[in-house]
Amino acid sequence: MPAQARSTTPSVRRLGTALSAVLLSGSLAACSATSGEPEAAPGERSTTVAEKAVPVRFDLDARDRSSVPIGEPVELTVEDGDLEDVVVAAADGTRLEGRVKGGSWQSTGRLEPGTDYVARARATRSDGETVNRSVRFHTQDLTLDEQTYASVAPLAGETVGVGMPVVVSFDLPVTDKAAFERHMKVTSTPAQPGSWHWISDTEVHFRPRTYWQAGTEVSVDIDVNSIPAGNGIYGQESRTVDFQVGDAHVYKVNAATHQMQVFSNGTLLRTIPVTTGKPGFTTRSGTKVIMEKFAEKRMNSETVGIASDDPEAYDIDDVQWAMRLTHSGEFIHAAPWSVGSQGSANVSHGCTGLSTADAGWLYAMTRRGDVVEYTGTDRWMTLTNGYGDWNASFADYKAGSAL
Repeated sequence: MPAQARSTTPSVRRLGTALSAVLLSGSLAACSATSGEPEAAPGERSTTVAEKAVPVRFDLDARDRSSVPIGEPVELTVEDGDLEDVVVAAADGTRLEGRVKGGSWQSTGRLEPGTDYVARARATRSDGETVNRSVRFHTQDLTLDEQTYASVAPLAGETVGVGMPVVVSFDLPVTDKAAFERHMKVTSTPAQPGSWHWISDTEVHFRPRTYWQAGTEVSVDIDVNSIPAGNGIYGQESRTVDFQVGDAHVYKVNAATHQMQVFSNGTLLRTIPVTTGKPGFTTRSGTKVIMEKFAEKRMNSETVGIASDDPEAYDIDDVQWAMRLTHSGEFIHAAPWSVGSQGSANVSHGCTGLSTADAGWLYAMTRRGDVVEYTGTDRWMTLTNGYGDWNASFADYKAGSAL
């Protein structure tokens, strides 16, 4: 269901409780032989066509046809006849997938809530005649509080760095994580093994075992429409996103030597003098990933917990070439005020400061998902502070999967 229709068109689910509709064949058996037919001799049983025409009964499970709950497959069965075919379709012609097996038909697809459906069945009666009947029903309406919508990063068509995880965020909690994860797939060309890792009830990431190979094509299929999320919540819309991985940009920052090495596809392009966090504001060691970029950004110390009346407070309106590394406020950016310390001392509040020229050069080549590997401090990056997915072994990361 389209995202913009959330307020009026609820999401999908499977059908589940029972509509009982008795659908009879066209005519009932007569009580006596028709005219022109010989009567049975005493002690003989008549075998007229009328007696063979046993009524056919179709049963479609659901108690209330005006509000069919979502959750279980639709099942249609036949008695006193052979079920040949069933077609269940919404008013717009969209069919519900299913299959005939034995004397019944069961859906294999999912139903949209708040939708009118018609089930049309064909069976063969005991006298060989074909019987066609139909049943109409409407699925249960859902509120926004009963639906969770998935947002996906990267964006469709985006080119990202080799460290970019797939990030799926839900606007309502997913407590049945296994049910959702069974319907979330990431495929890549060339193929690379990877795993999902649940950060919280509203966020799940996927990363490959090692950094993506440069030039990889990736397809993300979040097929959660109508899937139970738990606690009466269901997936609202399925999402498919394709993106590309660009050149392998890996930046290595040594806070002890105050240097950044910039590599592209394994080739060292430049070594840049930098400054990182001073004592009390130590920059974290570990693997970070560029999350977003700003040609200019206001940086205010209150956003990272430093009060405006603190001697360490700052408020700079137009910091140039800012590239976010963590939720907690670490950036790489131009810091013309600290050029004298770049390459020799750490004087920042945790960010990595470069000259304006070096920062502009780096900004121009950098994409979301590029990797920055930090060493030289005793403060460590965490898995959940930004795209910290690479700060765990693959075995530990995979343990965060629900499957």
